[in-house]
Amino acid sequence: PDIAVLCTRSSLKKVLPEFEAVLKLKVPIVSTTEELAYPVKTNAAVAKKIDALAKRARVAVLGTGVNPGFVMDALPIALTAVCETVSAIEVDRIQNASVRRLPFQMKIGAGLSPDAFMAKVKDGSVRHVGLAESIAMIADAMGWKLDKVTDEIQPKIAEVAVSSEFLTVEQGQVAGIIQDGIGYRKGKPLITLHMEAYLGATESYEAVRIAGKPPISMKIAGGIHGDIATASMVVNAIPKVIQARPGLRTMRDMVLPSYGG
Repeated sequence: PDIAVLCTRSSLKKVLPEFEAVLKLKVPIVSTTEELAYPVKTNAAVAKKIDALAKRARVAVLGTGVNPGFVMDALPIALTAVCETVSAIEVDRIQNASVRRLPFQMKIGAGLSPDAFMAKVKDGSVRHVGLAESIAMIADAMGWKLDKVTDEIQPKIAEVAVSSEFLTVEQGQVAGIIQDGIGYRKGKPLITLHMEAYLGATESYEAVRIAGKPPISMKIAGGIHGDIATASMVVNAIPKVIQARPGLRTMRDMVLPSYGG
């Protein structure tokens, strides 16, 4: 094969055997494993191993998608290219999860009681994976050394009954998730990533605000459909990954993917 598309799990440690098996065959990889998008300290050793295996096989490996991989990292980084100075970056991603696939709706806790939601947050089964990776990618691109990164999750409680093709959420149950990732330096938030995904959201959009010279404010009305965008990013990245330098690559150092026709 020219390339392997690996879309199995979010955890980099859990998919390591799969990467090892493919790289033994000297085949490049594009993956939606969120923790591969920009491995942070907790995954540094695994990332280093994948990088070494890829270089030995003389192929490239890329972790990408819509988020992480575009909306909350590559896009705001690209927008800073027209700035003389940048002092802070904020990104909002608001989604009506009613139009998303069932596994996504389950991942955001839709239909759970508030107590069950928080229990699943505690065991890691309800959360968006990737905010820490996106924050690290932005910080490195800006040359910022962060002191602290937080990742906080709260339930979005349904004020009225809402439903999707797959499930119904009664009033008082959890309609989805509110998650905030913040990168601090000297107690000041430099990078703020705010995400809401829940059934019944009245408006979907992506927004980027850059405090700098000049200040930048961008909004994608209607938002980006996560399922379509993830698949499209992977497919459109394939030619770039095949041509990329061997090793573990990120969206920060890749040639910009685009629609390939």
